[in-house]
Amino acid sequence: MRYLTLRFMNNYLENKYFQKKSATTFGGAPPGLDGRVLADLVHSGKTPQILFVARDGDRQAALVDALAFFAPELAVVSFPAWDCLPYDRVSPNQGVVAARMRALSQLAALPEDAPVVVVATINGVLQRVPPRAHVRESSFVVRPGERLDVQEFTEYLVRHGYTRAGTVREPGEYAVRGGIIDVYPPGAEEPLRLDLFGDELEAVRLFDPLTQVSRAKQKELRLEAVGEFPFDRDAIARFRNGYRQRFGNAVDSDLLYQSVSEGRRHVGMEHWLPLFHDEMACLPDYLPAAALALDHLVAEAATARFETIADAYRARQEALADRRDAAGVYRALPPESLYLKAQEWSAAQSGRACLAFDQFRKPDGAGTTIEVGGSVGRDFAAERAQPEVDLFDAVLTH
Repeated sequence: MRYLTLRFMNNYLENKYFQKKSATTFGGAPPGLDGRVLADLVHSGKTPQILFVARDGDRQAALVDALAFFAPELAVVSFPAWDCLPYDRVSPNQGVVAARMRALSQLAALPEDAPVVVVATINGVLQRVPPRAHVRESSFVVRPGERLDVQEFTEYLVRHGYTRAGTVREPGEYAVRGGIIDVYPPGAEEPLRLDLFGDELEAVRLFDPLTQVSRAKQKELRLEAVGEFPFDRDAIARFRNGYRQRFGNAVDSDLLYQSVSEGRRHVGMEHWLPLFHDEMACLPDYLPAAALALDHLVAEAATARFETIADAYRARQEALADRRDAAGVYRALPPESLYLKAQEWSAAQSGRACLAFDQFRKPDGAGTTIEVGGSVGRDFAAERAQPEVDLFDAVLTH
């Protein structure tokens, strides 16, 4: 599509300050306009890949909407953060985890020069993620006419977080009935039914989870892992060894350790994610050539997140020391196992082109600043706070 030519476009497409591995601030770029700038930068070829770090989930959703408005054809990958607190006892929502794995699968298969904007929150970027090798191994694709070993396929489903059910109705479930396998990929609108003839896949069909009636044929079955770690014999052995090395041998009565050792999933086990992997990665690792774009006030949000992580870890350590944790022993991994340290976050910014967005205009000659020329629109907050004022009249008058 052709883009509107704005007076400030050349300011950031041709500015001498915009260079690889440098820091540039875009002044006068309030929320909404930043989406326009990002789209223009990608399409200009100035930086085909951008990782935008939003200060919170609301800003993340708003930027995704803005990019869809300004550049509907542009590839946009949204990477959500866990919806639970650091060192929580509950697991992140299964749908959130599936969306994270789907995003990582897209990035793991993405060429380095493919245009894309990845939108994440500061909470999502600071948390360590599974390595690229695990993400690639967890993807599964099969097409009609190809061989499908039922035992190997069900082992794949169990290893990557799917739950067996008598009847598939919810995302993340699967069922096996003779030559028919039903599976509900998280993030999909409807589940899929696989018709087998011996060990050959005859057809892949959508079906209604309420009526169980199958309908339209599909060209393939494509799955990603439901969870962020494998749950097979090797992964369980890694967990057991890592847990004992961290916390000693007096862990046999630990409910988490017992459950995982017996091959049973335990609520909240995701908070020991690094023990299931040989190594961990971070989101910027999936985009080594991308520019890093920072939302307005994201530095303050990062500081607050580091404090939240430290406070939560300290509380767990204190509870473990005096056994106040009545619900059971919680042996927390150190923060650097699960999250980036402040120094690592700073290094990630200094090692690539870094674009900071500020909604306020900057004075001329204010360092490596490019003035975009936008300003925050009037939101009529004063009028909306007064019930006796007719908001429509205020808008009309304005």
